[in-house]
Amino acid sequence: MVDMERHARHLVLPQVGIEGQEKLAKAKVFVVGAGGLGSPVLLYLAAAGIGTIGIIDDDRVDISNLQRQVLHRTEDIGRLKVESAKQQLLALDPNLSIVEHNERLNPENALALFSGWDIVVDGTDNIPTRYLIDDACHLLSIPWVYGSIHRFEGQISFFSTKHDRRYRDLFPEAPPASALQNCAEAGVFGVLPGVVGSIQATEVIKYIVGMESSLVGRLLLYDAESMNMQSLRFEALDSKPNITDLSHAKRLFDDPTYCTPRPQQVQEDESSGQIMMQSISVPDLKSKQRDGWNPFIIDVRSDEELEQARLSTFDLHVVHEVADSAANDLPDDRDVVVLCRSGMRSQLAIMLLNQSGIDASRMYNLTGGIMAWSQFAPEDIVRN
Repeated sequence: MVDMERHARHLVLPQVGIEGQEKLAKAKVFVVGAGGLGSPVLLYLAAAGIGTIGIIDDDRVDISNLQRQVLHRTEDIGRLKVESAKQQLLALDPNLSIVEHNERLNPENALALFSGWDIVVDGTDNIPTRYLIDDACHLLSIPWVYGSIHRFEGQISFFSTKHDRRYRDLFPEAPPASALQNCAEAGVFGVLPGVVGSIQATEVIKYIVGMESSLVGRLLLYDAESMNMQSLRFEALDSKPNITDLSHAKRLFDDPTYCTPRPQQVQEDESSGQIMMQSISVPDLKSKQRDGWNPFIIDVRSDEELEQARLSTFDLHVVHEVADSAANDLPDDRDVVVLCRSGMRSQLAIMLLNQSGIDASRMYNLTGGIMAWSQFAPEDIVRN
């Protein structure tokens, strides 16, 4: 039953109307995480009238969460996040059905937890869980909405087996845990999750009422510092793993480097004197090239990806996993730009090169990879 007064502003929209609002009331949306991203996602799904909302999170509210996790209050400190979330959502709309799971999503419970839901939303902050969500949703043919935040930057996309677009199309290989930082280590601009989570909720609501998703096959990038938003198109990759079970995702969960306490890792990195990894965007790179900069450009994608599309001019191709084997091929008098498809595998390549003695201060990771280059300078791309 639709609450006509509560949802009056939806009912007058031709794209929603009474039929769309009834679809929202019957919908079942599962949200992984009740933290920074989960907070705005859950609040806006509840406000929109989603009938059944599932929440999974095994964490408790901490005072440091309140800077960005707007679903929780000071009096909730110490409470389970799923309990705090449920209370706040029912205070917003007591007609909702909230299904909470005070546990961590893992390869053993993912398929059972996701079964029967219409769509899944990613509110996590770690790489293994994202690959798990992607693989589980692929096996169950359930679409999911991806969101990621880091410092001042956010990413959003919509993945769907029906449309042959998956997280593994964007990020075929996971970067090493040592190349990543979580919110506690890197920091996050407090309002950033609100923007990213609101866009995620937007895509969920559009999907349920029957509007076409704008982010299938697109990665939306938001930079709060420069107040810039751009989107990169991507195609399905033929070379990604054929997923028939959760064994690929399980290997990430079993990787001890992802489970090592992160503060200790950061301390070790700082004591070793390693330099923070530098990044450069395609517009900045092109501008510097026009001013005379001549970097040594390395493409670390697979052979199959290189055959599909490549830069018209680059200096070296080496698969990211063995990038250190090319250390002796790099000139001493030029900076180095490393690129992959979207900017993740190139991070691993830079780490391997640095471990082989290449000075990190002269290496740059290309933000957005060849996808970004195709967007900003398509004339530089050769396609087969």
